[in-house]
Amino acid sequence: MIELNYKEFGQGEPLVILHGLFGTLDNWQTIARKLAKNYTVFIVDQRNHGRSPHHADFNYQVMAEDLRNFMEERWAYQATIIGHSMGGKTAMQFALTYPDMVEKLVVVDIGPKQYVGGHQAIFEALFAVDLPKIQNRKEADLQLAQGIDNLAVRQFLLKNLTRSKESGQYEWKMNLSAIHAHYQDILAPIEVDDVYDGETLFIKGGKSDYLAPADLEAIRILFPKAELQTIADAGHWVHAEAPGEFLEILEKFVS
Repeated sequence: MIELNYKEFGQGEPLVILHGLFGTLDNWQTIARKLAKNYTVFIVDQRNHGRSPHHADFNYQVMAEDLRNFMEERWAYQATIIGHSMGGKTAMQFALTYPDMVEKLVVVDIGPKQYVGGHQAIFEALFAVDLPKIQNRKEADLQLAQGIDNLAVRQFLLKNLTRSKESGQYEWKMNLSAIHAHYQDILAPIEVDDVYDGETLFIKGGKSDYLAPADLEAIRILFPKAELQTIADAGHWVHAEAPGEFLEILEKFVS
């Protein structure tokens, strides 16, 4: 059993937030602190990400099991689950596998369907960084820039950079090799065990093509009460690009 790294804020009914691919719990800290006025908020690093353990197995079924174990160990037998991108797929898998453990479900800019890969340039840039020779974060950024010209994307990825306590060398917190090996599992559709007929909200970034209004019909087969809200000026990282509007929609739904 994997012991997920996490941070906890506030008090009240439990609410769990799951980050996306290449992300960490830190991506959600600002939102978590604001929700903590009314809830006990857990932000977690999913396996092979952040400071959670590395493991060769990596798919939505095992990540849903990680979440079940995490909740049961904290006597949280029902919670509101929020997931972004890859974390949204984990949240959907969990809700379909353990519907009684989900009070409400929020899925941010992702659907349950099969996706076409688009991260090859990111993988190549990450593997190309010569970690043993890196002396500081600026050097890592310069190497990443050879393959990724978007500064915001590089800054997001560089949150994974850390120094080994043993060797003093830089390394990735995430298990890059396992993530790459199981990339097709991350693109795959979620497996259906049941329907989840609880309250469900999908939040889409208006500038993102991860989720289309036309997807809602198929989504409602699995999540009959699903509603879709769009934040027009946001891309895929909805919560980071439009935090005020995102939080307003989120708080209204979960309250």
